[in-house]
Amino acid sequence: MEIGISTFVETTPGVKTGETASHAQRLREVVEEIILADEVGLDVFGVGEHHRKDYAASSPAVVLAAAAPQTKKIRLTSAVTVLSSADPVRVFQDFATLDGISNGRAEIMAGRGSFIESFPLFGYDLQDYNELFDEKLGLLLALQKSEKVTWAGNHRPAIENLGVYPRPVQDPLPIWIGSGGSSDSVIRAGLLGLPLVLAIIGGRPVQFAPLVQLYYRAAAQAGHDISKLQVASHSHGFVAESNEEAADKFFPPTQQAMNVLGRERGWGHYDRGAFDAARSFEGALYVGDPETVAKKIIDLRKNVGVTRFMHHVPVGSMPHEDVMKSIELLGREVAPIVREKIAKWEAEQK
Repeated sequence: MEIGISTFVETTPGVKTGETASHAQRLREVVEEIILADEVGLDVFGVGEHHRKDYAASSPAVVLAAAAPQTKKIRLTSAVTVLSSADPVRVFQDFATLDGISNGRAEIMAGRGSFIESFPLFGYDLQDYNELFDEKLGLLLALQKSEKVTWAGNHRPAIENLGVYPRPVQDPLPIWIGSGGSSDSVIRAGLLGLPLVLAIIGGRPVQFAPLVQLYYRAAAQAGHDISKLQVASHSHGFVAESNEEAADKFFPPTQQAMNVLGRERGWGHYDRGAFDAARSFEGALYVGDPETVAKKIIDLRKNVGVTRFMHHVPVGSMPHEDVMKSIELLGREVAPIVREKIAKWEAEQK
C-alpha cells in the first residue's frame, strides 16, 4: 500500500487574513513540502496542472524537478497532466527529463482535466474534448514504447520516424490514467493495461468498488496480468493531533474553495454539516488524527481495492506550517499503521 500527497499549489485568499500568497511563494513552499514528504517516508508526491489565478502550478514537471535533486526515494508525478490540451511529445520530454534528474522516479498521470482553462489558452475546441484525449493518449503511449515514432492524427502534425529525447531512466516511463469515476475511462485504462487513479472526493468511497472491479475485468479481458496493475485514489484530507483540531483547521479554507468552485459549476452551498458527514468513517474526507485517517485508508484498501492513496492537502489556502505538520503526521504516524495492518491482512488473504 503506497501513501502519498497531491496538491494543486493553491493561491487563494487566507480565510482569516484575506491575504493571498504569491505564486512564487507557493511554488517555493511546495518544494519544501515535497522534500519533507520524502524525509518522512511517503511514497509519492503529485502536483496538478492548472492555468488559472488561484493555482500556481501550470508546469508540474518543472515544480517536481526543482525538488528532485533534494529528495531520495519519493516518486514524483503529475496529478494530473491535462493531456487533451498538451503536446504529448513535450509532455514525454518533460517527464523523461524529470526521470533523469530524479534517477528513475518520475510518473505521468494523464487526464482530461476537470478545469477547462487550458483549452482556449492553447487553442483547442471543447467540442473535441473526448477525441483530443484519445488521440493524444495514443501518441503518448507510442512515445513510451519506442525511441522513434511514426504517427498521424487529426489534431497535431504527423510524425514520420522521428526520435524523441531524452529517453527516460525507467523503461517504460510509468503512465497512469486519471479518472473522475466514469465507467468509460475505467474500461479504457483496463483495456490498455495502465494503472488507474480515481478522484474519490465525494459520496461514499465504497461506491467506487464496482468501478475498480470493472477496471480489473477489462484488463483481464484484454490479456493483462491484473496482479501487476495498480489502482490509486485521490482524496481530500488533513491530519492533525486530534480530530477536532483537524476539522477546525481544514473546514474554513475547504469551504471557501468549494463554494468558489460551486458558484462556477452550479453546486449547492458547502456547509459544516456536509463537511462533517464527509469526514465520517463512511465519507470521502480523510480528516482527523493519525489513527482515524489510518483506519479510513485501511478500509479503502480492503473494501475498494485501492493500492495507492493520494492525500490531497490543502484544498483551499492554509498556513504552510499546518500543511507541513499534516504531511509529517501522515508519513511518520499514519503510513506505518496502514502498512503494518495491510501487510498483516494481505498475509491472511493468502
